[in-house]
Amino acid sequence: MRITAWWRGISPRRRLMLNSVAVVVVAAVAATAIATSGTKSAPDAGTPDQNRPGPVLLVPGYGGGQGALDELAARIRQATGRSTEVLTLAGDGTGDLVEQAAVLAEAVERAYAQGAPSVDVVGYSAGGVVARLWVSREGGDHQARRVVTLGAPMHGTGLAAAGGALVPGGCPAACVQLAPGSALLQELAKEPIPATLPWLSLWTEQDETVTPPESARVDGAVNVALQQVCPGNGATHGDLPTDPAVTEIVLQALGTTPLEAPTDCLSS
Repeated sequence: MRITAWWRGISPRRRLMLNSVAVVVVAAVAATAIATSGTKSAPDAGTPDQNRPGPVLLVPGYGGGQGALDELAARIRQATGRSTEVLTLAGDGTGDLVEQAAVLAEAVERAYAQGAPSVDVVGYSAGGVVARLWVSREGGDHQARRVVTLGAPMHGTGLAAAGGALVPGGCPAACVQLAPGSALLQELAKEPIPATLPWLSLWTEQDETVTPPESARVDGAVNVALQQVCPGNGATHGDLPTDPAVTEIVLQALGTTPLEAPTDCLSS
């Protein structure tokens, strides 16, 4: 009643002005809702410009540990000035790899929504399989400028198979998916890396976690064993994100020159 009385006490001219303001506000809110609902900022066609590097997203391995990748992210940021982000995976990094790929897809969408010209992805260990799923199922082939994977069990690892055999029912979703011959890996094996997407797969012959280490080899990528470039390098699986030689190879791969297998062992 008080509002009605207040409204009646306003002059017709002022009522008209307030009505006009209300119409403008409602229209603006409606326009914003329409513009932000169901739209995507990340491209769903074409490929990013290789000469316009954007943010680098780093995907942790099984278990979701971020410590080692934080070091690599800091080194990339320091050397290139590019923004970097280490993702926090769903299910503490042991859950469904498909759900983890969705986390990567959301991070890419955010980066493009914030004006990124492109996105590069670095996947460590199982994070490399996550990156491959994203490319295969989430449109990453149109959104990634470059992908680098480190010790990624693209064809599975005997460790996962052994874990499932030793502790029946004690192998989480990602563990089951990373066993050689799993339905997920068989499906991915039928899909080579798109020819338009520069991809470096790097692994160490001293890998004790991804067995055999050559499981990291993937059709369509530039496949490189660390010891091919740096003979005698003793880096193990856990050393890959922080090994100086690996870091230099990653920095080179994330540049703007054509992605090729490194020929020199560089470290700082």
